[in-house]
Amino acid sequence: MISQESLTPRETVTELDKYIVGQAAAKRSVAIALRNRWRRRQVPVPLRDEIAPKNIIMIGPTGVGKTEIARRLATLAQSPFIKVEASKFTEVGYVGRDVESMVRDLVELAVSMVKEEEKKRIEGLAEASAEDRILDLLLPPGPSSLSTSGPAGDTSFTLLKTDLPVGAAAPRENTTREKFRQMLRDGKLDERELEVDLKDIKPMPMVEIMTGSNLGDMQSSLQDAIGKMFPRQNKKRKMKVPEALDALTKEETEKLVDMEKVMKEALRRTEESGIIFLDEIDKIASRGGGSNGPEVSREGVQRDLLPIVEGSTVTTKHGMVRTDHILFIASGAFHVSKPSDLIPELQGRFPIRVELHSLGKDDFVRILTEPENALTKQYIALMATEGIELVFEPEAVEEMAGIAVEVNQQTEEIGARRLHTVMERVLDTLSFDASERGEEKFIVTAAYVREQLQDIVEDQDLSRFIL
Repeated sequence: MISQESLTPRETVTELDKYIVGQAAAKRSVAIALRNRWRRRQVPVPLRDEIAPKNIIMIGPTGVGKTEIARRLATLAQSPFIKVEASKFTEVGYVGRDVESMVRDLVELAVSMVKEEEKKRIEGLAEASAEDRILDLLLPPGPSSLSTSGPAGDTSFTLLKTDLPVGAAAPRENTTREKFRQMLRDGKLDERELEVDLKDIKPMPMVEIMTGSNLGDMQSSLQDAIGKMFPRQNKKRKMKVPEALDALTKEETEKLVDMEKVMKEALRRTEESGIIFLDEIDKIASRGGGSNGPEVSREGVQRDLLPIVEGSTVTTKHGMVRTDHILFIASGAFHVSKPSDLIPELQGRFPIRVELHSLGKDDFVRILTEPENALTKQYIALMATEGIELVFEPEAVEEMAGIAVEVNQQTEEIGARRLHTVMERVLDTLSFDASERGEEKFIVTAAYVREQLQDIVEDQDLSRFIL
């Protein structure tokens, strides 16, 4: 994967173009925001802490790529990324999640990410340790390998009874051990059954705390405390060599991972490169109305979000996290409300506004064919597992794109998500019969598309419920 440090804004846009069609302005904005993080780290320390990230609001209808842009950006940057819906939060005193929970969730995700990286780094050491434990079970120490030491650990008495030089038995034992090691790696011992001493994998009982505000982290901390009070016991299990090797490798990996180092790096990565995607931010915007009912709650959520976005310190079970340099990307359709309906203080913390346009027929054709994860490529791969060579004619792709646009106009505008439904309906019969057809070539033509969708498209009431 390309490292964040080597990504210029132009290269970031090029990478995003592989998966997302159009929306050049949004891609440009997030690419600049990503590069600015690298630029900030090159600035000398006194000024570096003063440079705040330029948070972004993406404005556009559903299904045009807002979430996908943010998710792909986080993947490119190898950053901790979490998507939260602003409407899930409620102001303090109301039942619901508190806004600090999103920072805690981001930290947990960062810990998992760094831990996986650390596991890959020590994978070889863990496998070697597991191999040695397997060999110890296959070749338990015998009388010939025991040594007799003199007072105070004097090794001159070793193997005195056999009148052999010190360590004479070692080469013979090592040769046997290495032969077994090679047999183990070649799979010649796969049918052997061993009795392995493993940590008991039975999970601890869950402790649930019913709460409506910021006590959610207490449940996790209490769970950890109970786990330390009642540590897992070792348990002997019988299993074949490959299964035992896999289980022991996992156990050795857990032993070798330095969790203190992992948590320190996870906290640093959260603070320096974390990305929080606030979806549906328009749902918490006040609509210029009165001061009663849901408007109070909406404004309360905004005021609770404000210190997190501005920069504050959040307590997590892994340590304190400063949110000053976490990048916040908000998005919303803003059909009823508009960004100016947000409280002024919150508006000021999202200085960059980007509008994403609705997708047309040409965009849908490109979405179906160009991205590396295009829908047509996905279905071709799925049908290939049944021995069917699936082919989409260009006219068929255009027909599906046209129908998707038409249904979006007649019913609800859900953008490119409509293509998933259209494709599934077109290939419904083939997907059902594929396992019984045998190997063959199946060509999807424009006429076939119309045949599969004609009744639904003509009946608007039916298309409203099916497409």
